Amino acid sequence: MNKKHYGVIGHPIGHTLSPFIHTKLMKLAGIDGDYSVFDITPEALAEEFRTTLSRLDGFNATIPHKQAVMRLADSLDETAALYGSVNTIAFSTNGGVTTSKGCTTDGIGFMRAIADAGITLAGTVTIIGCGGVGRVFANTCAKEGCRLNLLECQSGIEGARAFGESLNERFGSDTAKVFVTDKFCGGSDLLINATPIGMYPKCDACAVGDDVIAASKAVFDAVYNPAETLIVKKARKLGIPALTGMTMLVYQAAAAQTFWNGAEFDKNDIAQIADECFEELAKK
Repeated sequence: MNKKHYGVIGHPIGHTLSPFIHTKLMKLAGIDGDYSVFDITPEALAEEFRTTLSRLDGFNATIPHKQAVMRLADSLDETAALYGSVNTIAFSTNGGVTTSKGCTTDGIGFMRAIADAGITLAGTVTIIGCGGVGRVFANTCAKEGCRLNLLECQSGIEGARAFGESLNERFGSDTAKVFVTDKFCGGSDLLINATPIGMYPKCDACAVGDDVIAASKAVFDAVYNPAETLIVKKARKLGIPALTGMTMLVYQAAAAQTFWNGAEFDKNDIAQIADECFEELAKK
């Protein structure tokens, strides 16, 4: 069996856990492969896609390339249409011709992570932040039939309103309501932080007030460094089920390996790798 080659692209890419996670997953699945990091500017992406990247078996994409690689892929699966972005590309060669296919594993990573935590995706979901990851959560939850409260800071509220309107057009007129974050005081079945607020090294920041946390039945924070963010810490102190984004990150990578190689992993494998990721972060 030929050795397989994968990687992640971004700009700036900085430190990423992707090589650590994918190396662990490939070892579990018995895949002989390696995983590299590529810092590629937006201006160079099309050329690098055609040359360097197309020599790989596949790659993952992070900011700012998730929309651009979608336009470069030869074909897309249904997840790309739902989220309007791509974070995983697979290359295949047939008759000397190499083609590419894109998908997004963000949604499945989120769904599996909250399921492992015993959180049911139903009722009203409040999402803080309407950027790229917030839109993934919003589309996933809307597709599952949830009602949404979309929270955004004042400077981004017009974009959030436009996004809310697009969700209402796609999923039903009363799917999404939009609020300025610091003016929101409602409750929800699930509160999601889709902003970088609370991320290391600014660990003492929290995206919403204590009243919003207390009015939530469960909390999910997309931030995974530190291991216990302030919003999660506050929720747990109140006895509210809460988790950070590390398990989602590992599940996203596992779904990419399924897309590339058909590999499957059980939740114990995912939990073990997530724990090892926290240990890896502690070394940095």
